[in-house]
Amino acid sequence: MLKNFPIVINTSVAWGEMDALNHVNNTIYFKYFENARIAYFTSLDLMPTMQSQKLAPVLGSTQCRYKVPLTYPDDIAIGARITDISCDRFTMEYQVFSEKHQRVAAVGEAVVVAFNVASGQKDTIPTPLVDAIKRAEADAGNQL
Repeated sequence: MLKNFPIVINTSVAWGEMDALNHVNNTIYFKYFENARIAYFTSLDLMPTMQSQKLAPVLGSTQCRYKVPLTYPDDIAIGARITDISCDRFTMEYQVFSEKHQRVAAVGEAVVVAFNVASGQKDTIPTPLVDAIKRAEADAGNQL
């Protein structure tokens, strides 16, 4: 189901992630996305590369579409990939796959902007990082 995602992390739904309606609270999905995003960044050694140039990956926007409610207990896989890249930002796509339901429970998207912490403005993504993203996506069968 997540074969075209260069990064897939696995976790279990925790009891404490559910809300009064006995399903995972909507805000928790953004934590799932964040965990997958950081795993993607780690796989590319993104943080040290950006920090050496005084850059930080900052969320410009994020969204989630809920398809089936997650409940405890369940094991989930969260995939992350980059679907678009430009000089100062890239778009990430996420999918949350439920083992219990055997289907995608949620899809999400985020625009991540390269932010220069010294100048306080957006900046250009370093070429070596762009190249690493393109390689990771190509290895997963995706083209940018």
